[in-house]
Amino acid sequence: MTPEEVGRRVVALLAPVEATASVSGGQGYARATVDVPSSSWADALRAARDDARLACDFFDWLSAVDELATGFDVVAHLWSTRHRHGVLLRTRVPRESPSVVSVVGLYPGAAWHERETHEMFGIDFTGHPGLAPLLLPPEFEGHPLRKEFVLASRVAKPWPGAKEPGESEAGGGRRAVRPPGVPAPGEWGSTPTPAGAAGAGEGPRGGTPARPARERPARPAPGARAGRTSGDGDEGGTA
Repeated sequence: MTPEEVGRRVVALLAPVEATASVSGGQGYARATVDVPSSSWADALRAARDDARLACDFFDWLSAVDELATGFDVVAHLWSTRHRHGVLLRTRVPRESPSVVSVVGLYPGAAWHERETHEMFGIDFTGHPGLAPLLLPPEFEGHPLRKEFVLASRVAKPWPGAKEPGESEAGGGRRAVRPPGVPAPGEWGSTPTPAGAAGAGEGPRGGTPARPARERPARPAPGARAGRTSGDGDEGGTA
C-alpha cells in the first residue's frame, strides 16, 4: 500500500471519528500521518495493528512535541513487517492537563517510551503500570524537553552561536541573539563574561595570560635522513 492508501485506510477504520490523513517526508521516506482525537488514541493504534491490510505489528517509537500554547503532540510510529509500510499516528493533548491513555496493553514495548515522554514532557499516560523515572534522578524537578524549561548549562557557559559562511571574527554584522532556554540578564541566575571583556583573557589563576601552546617541529620527509652522506653537515670538513 502507498502512504496515501495507508492513511485513507486508517481514517476509514476510525469512522465516524474525525481523523485526517496526510503524507510526511518524501520518496522512500514517505509516511502516512494520521491525526486523531486524544479520545481515539488507543483505538487508532489498535486498528492499525489488527486490520489485515495494515497489519502494523511492530511498535517502533513514541514521543512528543511541545507546541507551546496549543499543547503537546504525542506521536507514535508503527511498522508492518509483512507489508513493509509504516504509519505515524498523532494526537494533541492540552497544555493545562496533558493526558492520554497508555497503549502498553496493545504494544508492551511502549512502556519505556511512555515513561521517557512522561518525565521529559510531563504528559500522563493513564493506565500505565508504572511511570517511574527512566533517565533522570528521582530528585530532578521539571521536564527538560518543555520549551519553557531553563537550560542552566547555557547560562553557566558562554554560548558560541553559529557563524555564517565567510563571516570573519572582526567583521561583525551579526546581531547578538540570546539562545533558546537562556533568560534575559537579571531575570535568572548569572550571565557569563563575554569574550573580549575585561578579565576574559586572564589565565586560570586570574594573573598573567595563559601561556601559548608551543609549536611542534615539522617532521622530515620520508627518506630525508637516509639520503644524507657521512660528510654532510660535519663542521670543519674540507672541500
